Amino acid sequence: MTSGSRIGIVGAGVAGLACAKVLSQAGFPVEVFDRAPDVGGVWSVTRRYPGLRSQNSKHTNHFSDHPMPEDYPRWPDGQQMQAYLAGYAQKFGLTGNLRLGTEVVAADPVDSGWLLEIRDGMGVHRSTCDHLIVANGVYSDPVLPDLPGAAAFRAAGGQLCHVSQFHDAELARDRSVVVVGYGKSACDVAEAVSHLADETSVVARRLTWKMPRKFGFGTDYERLLLTRVGEAHFPSRFGHRAERLLDRLALREANLDLLQERVTRKLRLRELGLLPDGSLAEMATSSAALATEGFFDQIEAGRIAVHRDAEIVELIGGQHGPAVRLSDGTLKLAEIVVCATGYRQEVPFLTPFVRRSLTDEAGDFRLYRHILPVEVPNLSFAGYNSSNVSALSAEVGAHWIAGLLTGAFVPPVAELMNNDIDERLAWSRARSNGAHAHGASVIPFSLGNIDEMLDDLGTPLPLSARLGQWVRPVRPATYRGVLRNRNAAPAPTPVAAVEG
Repeated sequence: MTSGSRIGIVGAGVAGLACAKVLSQAGFPVEVFDRAPDVGGVWSVTRRYPGLRSQNSKHTNHFSDHPMPEDYPRWPDGQQMQAYLAGYAQKFGLTGNLRLGTEVVAADPVDSGWLLEIRDGMGVHRSTCDHLIVANGVYSDPVLPDLPGAAAFRAAGGQLCHVSQFHDAELARDRSVVVVGYGKSACDVAEAVSHLADETSVVARRLTWKMPRKFGFGTDYERLLLTRVGEAHFPSRFGHRAERLLDRLALREANLDLLQERVTRKLRLRELGLLPDGSLAEMATSSAALATEGFFDQIEAGRIAVHRDAEIVELIGGQHGPAVRLSDGTLKLAEIVVCATGYRQEVPFLTPFVRRSLTDEAGDFRLYRHILPVEVPNLSFAGYNSSNVSALSAEVGAHWIAGLLTGAFVPPVAELMNNDIDERLAWSRARSNGAHAHGASVIPFSLGNIDEMLDDLGTPLPLSARLGQWVRPVRPATYRGVLRNRNAAPAPTPVAAVEG
């Protein structure tokens, strides 16, 4: 493609904004569509639930060339994260490229690229682009379970919603609240409302491990999980030398056992009856999250009750008011039920034929490097390499896409890409028993995924910087020089084969 080719981006979250900035600087005309009235994706005011806070500190959760404001707290909240992203769009002149309050309802492949059907406040219109980037996020389509008795529950005054639709903690004041789920959003909102609600309950089908922000002795969450030595403690697809050394010295299992015991004691999991059934190594399947500050304190204080290994089997309405029945037979008053039950990974605006070309029979996305579909030309994905350092991963992914479109990087032939996808998905399924985010996550191998993309582009991080990351948490600014050099280099002659 040439620099005059038009780029359409669906989504104005972290990944969409990174692509807009990088591709604009590469000379491409860019339009970014988002149905929300503001930028931010999961941080948008339309999706911001009480207690939402960054899982990473401000030192690791930013773009390489746009640090967090100095006056931000170490762990920014949802409003601050949205303001940071709005500032990024302003700083790099992206506001004129944004089509906010505009939903892409259909995208059809045509000979020249894509025909888009978009809906805004003025109605339905058509637009076109030469290359389409899907940056709608891996948390874009909320899953609200189909619970029996919902109509009677609502008729009795009960409120049922997904966590992304619950925006005001004051609604819980002096009321009984049941939160369904045990992921980060479930614990965040439960802790936030527990200070106001008459009663707060968490219904957890399965307990997962939570990592405290700090472990003591100068060790914190990021030093353990956002370093190369941290990643080396989880068996990767290729079994690098550091992993083999840890195995040879019998350190991997021993260190994880020690860490698991430290987490158990720090969060008082045995005393609270909240020790998960599996091991801490399950973090490699994206089943662990940072512990919400104050969540376990509120449990210990009796302000939050956790019903483990349970589900809601029925919503109840009637003269006694709204209630829920749990699978263990418990009947609970529940004036508000908040479902933190995850998201579907969907691209509903693409045609059924295109969607079938993107996924396999298990629903896993078949994307080379989590970016490039082999069978669909003029299409790429951004942010589908869900990561522990999402802003940096998205930024490097944006440069990978720019390299692809300018011809600076030529991907392998289709057969080799398909083989790589097959091997990666088979490995992901084997290590997680199929619970691997449909191929849209690289956790806990965030740095390894960034290495792969930079190696493809021929601009690896210098060895000295890599060595520092073995013991120090990743800092996005470390990558600024590598990525700036890519922008400074003249674009090579486009390669026709890249266009598909």
